[in-house]
Amino acid sequence: MNSSRRFAGIVALLGFLLPAIAFGLYKAKVVETPPGFWFVILSVLFGLWALFVWVPGRMDSGWRTKVGFVFFVLGVSFVCLWPTLHTLSHGKVAVPPYIADNVKFGVVKGLDLQGGMRLVYTVEVDEAIRDKRDNFADEMRRDLARAYAFHTGDGMVPRDALTKLAEKVHVQTPQNDTAAIKLTFTNAADVAGKIDDRFLKRFQTELARMPNANAAEVSFKIKTEVETGIRDRAVQQAKETIGRRVDELGLREASVTVRDEDIIIEVPGNDKDAFEDIKETIRKTARLEFKMVDDEADFFGAIKDGPELEAEAISIYTERAPAGPGKEVNSHFARLVRREGETQPQALVRFKNWTKNLVVPDDHQIGFEVAHEYDEDTQTMKEIGWRTIYLWSRADITGEYITDAASTPPSEQQPGWSVSLTFSPTGAERFEEVTGANVKRRFAIILDDVVNSSPQINQKIGGGRANITMGAGDPEKSRVDAKKLELVLRSGALPAPISPSNETLIGPTLGDDAIGKGLTGAAVGSLLVLIFMALYYRKAGLVADMAVLFNLVIQLAILATFSATMTLPGIAGLALTLGMAVDANVLINERIREELRAGRSIRAAVEAGYDKAFASIVDGHVTIFISGLILAQYGSGPVKGFAITLIVGIIASLFTGVFCTRLVFEWWVRGARVKELSVGIKV
Repeated sequence: MNSSRRFAGIVALLGFLLPAIAFGLYKAKVVETPPGFWFVILSVLFGLWALFVWVPGRMDSGWRTKVGFVFFVLGVSFVCLWPTLHTLSHGKVAVPPYIADNVKFGVVKGLDLQGGMRLVYTVEVDEAIRDKRDNFADEMRRDLARAYAFHTGDGMVPRDALTKLAEKVHVQTPQNDTAAIKLTFTNAADVAGKIDDRFLKRFQTELARMPNANAAEVSFKIKTEVETGIRDRAVQQAKETIGRRVDELGLREASVTVRDEDIIIEVPGNDKDAFEDIKETIRKTARLEFKMVDDEADFFGAIKDGPELEAEAISIYTERAPAGPGKEVNSHFARLVRREGETQPQALVRFKNWTKNLVVPDDHQIGFEVAHEYDEDTQTMKEIGWRTIYLWSRADITGEYITDAASTPPSEQQPGWSVSLTFSPTGAERFEEVTGANVKRRFAIILDDVVNSSPQINQKIGGGRANITMGAGDPEKSRVDAKKLELVLRSGALPAPISPSNETLIGPTLGDDAIGKGLTGAAVGSLLVLIFMALYYRKAGLVADMAVLFNLVIQLAILATFSATMTLPGIAGLALTLGMAVDANVLINERIREELRAGRSIRAAVEAGYDKAFASIVDGHVTIFISGLILAQYGSGPVKGFAITLIVGIIASLFTGVFCTRLVFEWWVRGARVKELSVGIKV
């Protein structure tokens, strides 16, 4: 036995034994995890490949190695495609549970094939720019606080230090310009000393200094190229976040694409109730912020009840609020009662419109929390409207510090559903620092610009964990809300809010009609080509037909691996690549026929035919491949689907049309030693 056969035998033995040994170790509890699915599948297929090489035969080991590789590719392709065949055949093609449970990807029918919903959301990129601008403003406050010796180190600037700083310089972030920051110094002489080369070097990489007529003012604005980068990143991050939410929902067949500042989500199906849940989950920004409540300012104490408030069903109330260790203050808040027939979101919009007329300092904002009232009939707390919470505008903690979220059912300590949060190490330190500096004050938890709760901080909170309560309303609604919040927090917050700009429902009848005609056209066209090849080139035509079918299997397997969505243009791309695969075999067969007419031997004709046809085949395939790349790069939607299918088909065509068919011809001339080739003519 030569060394190559001996090596092949060892590989074959290992291919079959390794999965069995791994399962045995797992059952014996020597290892904690079972062998991976693909480890088992690839080991067995490698074993079969090596076994084929090891078994002696007429052909040399090099030929058997190539054929074994072809069957290895066929095996992997079939495993990848098996669950897809089961799904598309509505269960007629059986699939073992072991494969169905582990192969989670597959080709699914697109929106144009089975109907569904197309949603278009516009990313409000100005909010992302505003957030970046606000971060710069916070960094400037920290830098200036150190320059005035009000603060040391790189940690958060304490509230009292910010109060002292405000007496020296006012850091303003104009609401009408999302990219601008204006510093107004009390003493103009401080400008030269504080806005020095060190300060400018730190910030002028991304900010441009703007001219000011007032010597006490210094203005900055985010540079245009930086602003463009923020916009692009916001859209891309929004796409990735929405994609994760879609995956968490189990919507493998949904697609998420980008067009300028629009996010396009296509969800096949016809369940309208499911569509509503999907829309609610997708559009939830999940922007989580923790901000301190400023009860001592008593902003609403200066607002008196009057006819204007009565017309809006708004009243001013007083509550006792903590203001530090051993201290309480009377703090006022406004409450709006929902009108009859008015929804909570509509009431919130009306409330926000009313507060827009109030003059709120730059470093503060008005928060809104759901107002509840006990219902004696149902013995539950019901939502009756909204109330205000007066907040410092700076977010002490944001959702970016959260590493995990989990919904928690009611318990003795927590009567309702809640969502527990886990902070990153940096977030945990910051949370501990903030809570330690604000004991006996209220800390507002804000989700999507709505105050979820505003609990009192009783002591410094370490350990990097916090809870968001889901309210005291309907327990089932609280459970559903907790699960949804867990999902969106785990998938990440959107970098900016999104607003719906278009929604289209496509009926399933359109999908059935489209798929019927599309598949019929592709099947009839492909069948006619296969019949022509078999009739015109005889056995060589049958070999070409088998290569074409193998090409189709490989294409679908690759598309399944990427969880591709099959559309009508994609079907057209499949049909086109099948035609090109046939074209490659036409060139090869015609070259072989020419060599046979010239009097060459069968073996020489086959070798010359493949060698001379190869350059033409590569030229044609490369040209189409480049066209496909251009379409994939600049096309969108159906055009991109067609291009991707075309690119995958071109790669598969070279493998099946040249590599695989040549192995069959080599078998004829070297293994079977045929006297003449069946290529459609008598020589």
